[in-house]
Amino acid sequence: MEKKSGFVSVIGRPNVGKSTLMNMIVEEKITITSDKPQTTRNRIRCIYTDPNRGQIVFSDTPGIQKPKNSLGRYMEGVTDYSVRDCDLILWMIEPDNFVGTKDSLIASKLIDITVPVILVINKIDRIKKEKILPVIEAFKDLFPFRAIIPISARTGEGVKELLDELFDALPEGVEFFPEDEITDQPVRQIVAEMIREKALNLLSEEIPHGIAVLIESFRENEENGVTDIDALIYCEKDSHKGIIIGKGGSMIKKIGHDARLEIEKLLSNKVYLTLNVKVKKNWRQSDILIKNFGYKKEDEA
Repeated sequence: MEKKSGFVSVIGRPNVGKSTLMNMIVEEKITITSDKPQTTRNRIRCIYTDPNRGQIVFSDTPGIQKPKNSLGRYMEGVTDYSVRDCDLILWMIEPDNFVGTKDSLIASKLIDITVPVILVINKIDRIKKEKILPVIEAFKDLFPFRAIIPISARTGEGVKELLDELFDALPEGVEFFPEDEITDQPVRQIVAEMIREKALNLLSEEIPHGIAVLIESFRENEENGVTDIDALIYCEKDSHKGIIIGKGGSMIKKIGHDARLEIEKLLSNKVYLTLNVKVKKNWRQSDILIKNFGYKKEDEA
């Protein structure tokens, strides 16, 4: 049997579980997760290889919503590019029995799409099974979906059936990445995102949206086997800097502690992590600063 391969873009509203699904499939923490919008900012590729069936290259994309600043417009561009640069689209939704405004916006982006689209109803572990059919009824006429598959990205329920459908739908072809590779993201970028994730989860609602993380240095200490990492957390306001640092440095210590534990799992190595905070006012409105923080368009990457 010929092996299958292809690129699959995962789209949906913010916080529907796209990143959780990617991490579940590759069985590794590659993309960060949070209950706050704008968690995913870049297109992040996760690579799933089945030795017998082939390879699926997933693109985890930012949640689709109307942009409010230059960063939002950048994120919208990332998703639009991903939708038009793939072999198949997974549209993830939550188990709501009505089509919301953001879902209608997503449907409008698929009008001219010619590749197959699979509707994935996530978070079915949170509802009774009889509630799934009304969700299907509400969404089935929005687009001529190839399939509609209920799953739980958190528990893994339905994920095998989803992978079966993907391999069935994708074209025959060679693998694009080595069999043991699960992402195209540099380690430094993953580490920066892990630090941002901890800030997202620990800080109040307004502040995390204005945070960016830049790795200043990343070096292996050959004498003691420890990885030394220096990182800068950028925020937009002086008042936010004080909150990120916290009383007596309590918050920045907590962010650093939680991030270090996650990074050590990733690297399988002891880590010494140093965090500092700087203010770059209104950086999300600056195309230049957005690029400086690593958010580059596909043709600039």
